[in-house]
Amino acid sequence: MAQKINLLRMKEHGTVAEIRQDVVHVVGLNNCLNGQLVQIGDSTAGVILGFDRDYVLVLLMDDASGIKPGDRVVTTMSEFKIPVGTQFLGRRVNALCQPIDHAGPIRADTQYPIFGVAPSVLERIPLAEELQTGTKIIDMMKPVGKGQRMLILGDRMTGKTTLGVDAILSQKGRGVICIYCCIGKAEASLNRIITLFDKNGVWDYGIIVAATASDPMGQQYLVPYVATSIGEYFMYEKHANVLVVFDDFTKHAWAYRQISLLLERAPGRDAYPGDIFYIHSQLVERAGKLNSDRGSGSMTHLPIVETLQGDVAGYIPSNIVSMTDGQIYTSTALFGEGFKPAIDMGLSVSRIGNKVQWPAIKRLTGMLQLEFVRYKELERLTRIRAGASAEVEARLRRGRVLEAILKQSANMPVSAEDQALILFALNNGFLTDIEPDQVRPRLDALIQQIRRDAPELIAELVRRRDLNDAIKEGLHAQLKRFIELQPVT
Repeated sequence: MAQKINLLRMKEHGTVAEIRQDVVHVVGLNNCLNGQLVQIGDSTAGVILGFDRDYVLVLLMDDASGIKPGDRVVTTMSEFKIPVGTQFLGRRVNALCQPIDHAGPIRADTQYPIFGVAPSVLERIPLAEELQTGTKIIDMMKPVGKGQRMLILGDRMTGKTTLGVDAILSQKGRGVICIYCCIGKAEASLNRIITLFDKNGVWDYGIIVAATASDPMGQQYLVPYVATSIGEYFMYEKHANVLVVFDDFTKHAWAYRQISLLLERAPGRDAYPGDIFYIHSQLVERAGKLNSDRGSGSMTHLPIVETLQGDVAGYIPSNIVSMTDGQIYTSTALFGEGFKPAIDMGLSVSRIGNKVQWPAIKRLTGMLQLEFVRYKELERLTRIRAGASAEVEARLRRGRVLEAILKQSANMPVSAEDQALILFALNNGFLTDIEPDQVRPRLDALIQQIRRDAPELIAELVRRRDLNDAIKEGLHAQLKRFIELQPVT
């Protein structure tokens, strides 16, 4: 007869001494831990974030209106863990992993610590595989590898969220688990993302972890940790590739500053406590590519940061630039000119470089970035100087064609094979004699023709990720046929 085993669970009891907005001072907890989950009263959750000589500082996760001095505080002798599992796919949860999509409870497979430890150097390997973002200008010039930490920064309303969401849309059918982490944004912004997910079938591989501006400050602080812990489950347990988009770290810094002031921590540069660097570096260091002994999974981070009037040297932007593997800078000026996505090539960089890029795209891009930057500089000069020479006009014309190629509508990601076809057409004179406004329609028609008439070329290109003689010969034949059927007018 099997014996029933009773597990010993130690609990500690304390009392609420004082309440300051979302921070509660608790007395009587003599053996507690930093980052430990506690329960205040009947149902209010909190997490221990600091200590003073006379009391413990607890950050509330729920509404504080029902808490009063003298309420009982209970804690267990374990760290703060959250439920995780495959059932979270297709769901929306808050910073406590509680469902907020009215679709019923979620069955967890296990629990993961919210303040996890980043994988060590010995557990990682160099990045060698590209994460296709679907944004042409990024994939062609600033490629992102699986396991990379790529910062997206720029002023408000310059398309930062669109870049992050398009990267998620581009993972459809590619076996990448995507997590969109909403930090302190308005409900209307979150609802737009949910509508996009519904429309594009993202829920098959996507999760939303959200703490909006109306949620308690404690949830806004913890939500990126929760999103990362959910991603770590898929990376470690399912050996999957994971993409996490944090939207955005500026709001997270604001939440931490407000909490720190309530915790009576001294502010530093730009009024942020000095340990904000540790807070964000602790998060982004958990991304990476694992070796075969750990399952070969990966987690890619795309944190978003908002700058003020283009000040990249601000405290929070410069902090996160120093701890990531590159940055994509969105320019207000380019956005105003109608160049979308408004990515400034001069201020953007990928420290992974083209190591992860398709060999076909790497070979075809060549001097493309330098040519584009030179064109933008030449365009600025010719605005104030009239009477350009024929040579300058020719360079401007090619630059405008290149600009038309790089422009892209929001939420319409372009696959790597289509990008390779576009670059092949450009490098083989297909776009030499046409006007910039004809570039996109002709390229769309060309890609449609190749996909319809020569699907074996596309399949071979995707398999090889490179151009061999047979693929080049077939593409040349398709270009010639297209020009015969639709000559330039």
